[in-house]
Amino acid sequence: MPKLKQFIFKKDSPVRLDVLLAEKLKTSRSQVQKLIENKQISINGIVAKKSGENVIYGNKIEINEIKNLVEPKTSKNTTLVEKKISPNILAVEKDFLIVDKPSGLLTHNTEKENYSLAEFLTKKYPEIKKVGEDSSRPGIIHRLDKEASGLLVVARNQKMFNFLKKQFQERTVDKEYCVLVHGKVSADTGFIDFPLERSKNNERMAAIPKTVRGMENDEGKKSLTEFWVEKKFVNFSLLTVKIHTGRMHQIRAHFLAYDHPVVGDPLYFQKKQKRKWDDELGRLFLHCFKLEFTDLQGNRQKYEIPLPKELTDFLKKLK
Repeated sequence: MPKLKQFIFKKDSPVRLDVLLAEKLKTSRSQVQKLIENKQISINGIVAKKSGENVIYGNKIEINEIKNLVEPKTSKNTTLVEKKISPNILAVEKDFLIVDKPSGLLTHNTEKENYSLAEFLTKKYPEIKKVGEDSSRPGIIHRLDKEASGLLVVARNQKMFNFLKKQFQERTVDKEYCVLVHGKVSADTGFIDFPLERSKNNERMAAIPKTVRGMENDEGKKSLTEFWVEKKFVNFSLLTVKIHTGRMHQIRAHFLAYDHPVVGDPLYFQKKQKRKWDDELGRLFLHCFKLEFTDLQGNRQKYEIPLPKELTDFLKKLK
C-alpha cells in the first residue's frame, strides 16, 4: 500500500471519520480506530484525535504509513461484514421467519454493499428468492436501519408476503422500540408529528414545519411517532417508541427535530452536542424489541427480545 492516501470528502452532511474511512478503505471501524490511535490520520493537515470527529464537505483526509490493515476477501459476495456479522434466526415457521438483526448489518443489499440480511437468508432459505416484489429485497416487507438492531419478520412465500404487506398498510402490525436519546425529555409520554421529506443530498430525512403562515403545510409526508419515557438519567432519557407511520429514518429524524437526538447516531445529530458518549457506545441506540402480527391462520403472533449486551452494558454506565 502507498505511504500516503488522500481523500477529499464531497458530501453535504457531516459524517464520522471512522465511518467514512471504513467505507473508503473497505475495512472495519476498529481497524480505522487503530490508525487514529497511532496518529496516522490527519484532517486538513491536523492529526485526528478521535474516531468520532466529523468530516464535512471540502475536508482533506491523509493517511500515513498504512500497515497491517486487515483487507477484505475479494470474493464477489464476501466482505468483512459477512465474516463478522450474522443475524440470529429466532423462529422458522412454514410461512415466515423471525430474525433478530444485529447492528451493522444491512436489511437488504445496496449499490455500495452486497452483503445483507436478505443475502444471508436467501442462501439459507433459497425459496425466499422468489418471494416479494423486488428481487433485491426477497421476502422483505419492512426494514431496520443498518445501525439499528432488533426484530424483523420475513415472508417465506408470496401469500404470506401479500398478507403481511396488507397488515403494514393497514397499520395492524405492532412494533415497539427501545431508544436512548440525549437530554431529559420533559414529558412522560407524547407524540411527534412533524412531516418528513428527503433532504437535498437524499441521504437523510428532514422534518419540516407543520404549518406555514398559519396554514397546514402540504409538503412532506405525514409522520407520527409515539413515545413513553421509561427512565431518566442525568443527561439521557430511555424511551419506548412506537411509530404509527413507516417513513425512512422516522424515529431518528423525529427525535432530532424534537431536540433529543438518538444516542450513537452518526447521521442525525446536533453540531453542539458532545460526542463522547456516542463514540463510546459505537452504534445507534435503537432496538426493535417487540413485534406482533397476524399469521395466515388468523392467529396473533407475538415476539419480544431483550436489549443486546452492548446496550445493557452501556446503560449501566449512566447515572
